[in-house]
Amino acid sequence: MLHPLKLAEEIIAGRRLTKKDDLQSLITCSLTDLERGADKIRAALCGDKVDLCTIINAKSGRCPENCRYCAQSVHHKTNCEVYGFLDEDEIVAMAKANEAEGVDRFAIVTSGRALVGEDFEKALSAFRRMKRECKIDLCCSMGLLTTEQFRRLKDAGVTSYHHNLETSRRNFPNICTTHTYDDKIATIRRAQSVGLCVCSGGIIGMGETWEDRLDMAADLAELGIQSIPVNVLMPIPGSPLAHMPPLSEDEVIRTFAIFRYINPTANVRLAAGRLAMANSGERAFRAGASATITGNMLTTSGNTIRGDKEMLASLGRDTTPQYGGTAGGTAAIQNKND
Repeated sequence: MLHPLKLAEEIIAGRRLTKKDDLQSLITCSLTDLERGADKIRAALCGDKVDLCTIINAKSGRCPENCRYCAQSVHHKTNCEVYGFLDEDEIVAMAKANEAEGVDRFAIVTSGRALVGEDFEKALSAFRRMKRECKIDLCCSMGLLTTEQFRRLKDAGVTSYHHNLETSRRNFPNICTTHTYDDKIATIRRAQSVGLCVCSGGIIGMGETWEDRLDMAADLAELGIQSIPVNVLMPIPGSPLAHMPPLSEDEVIRTFAIFRYINPTANVRLAAGRLAMANSGERAFRAGASATITGNMLTTSGNTIRGDKEMLASLGRDTTPQYGGTAGGTAAIQNKND
């Protein structure tokens, strides 16, 4: 494999890495050079705009799935708050508040295998109202939905759908056994088939290997994902992964840089676990990150919108909302306009 900076130049010129390439050098090369190369790729192919998104947990707890990292699974004894689908007025008010703060996108997320029945109808009603009353772009994360559900969400004003792969195909059975990696991919493809931009990434620090991270990054590239949240595991007391040791910041940063090399035009997004990093992950923005989840609505602690915008401004990044777009990077915007 080439020197990281030379490889970055080739990627900027059009080269794309796949599983057929020798990706091992990304694990062993100089981290300083890898960070510099990733930042060059980000600057050339994504620019200085940082995509900001916020979420509201609109239905919490009692999830029948057994994902080992999750606080909301009925299989684990955590202190997760449990409540049904939130009132529409509360959801719309939160969307308007985030829009006023200058956030690009607002997402409704819900626990469970899939949002169905009356709760799904409530979500559609909330989205229709937000589409009428707000400018902010709309996203959701509601599990393993059908093609018809995705069509209805799009008709209601949703432009992006979030559905993480979580880890590699090889490692997935170690993390969840109530649904499969193929279930994940099928859901992503159904969302894409109706024209939704898909936001999909995963969690690091769950005991996976570097090869698992490389495989996940490559699978996301093969799926054409243009918004990739990278979560750092925050072990939840009472969950099966509560004992996992924290990752070093160098390991986290190398992961972000690798995802940028393999997914050069995507929005590589900081997600959960940012508060475990220096200055809320500032270094990641110097190593390829171009987007973040912000606000204080994450299951694990998030960051304030104002604090994020101040930090990003100090790096010369632009956080001005660009409503009417997608969650993805430049390629997603180009595809939207084709």
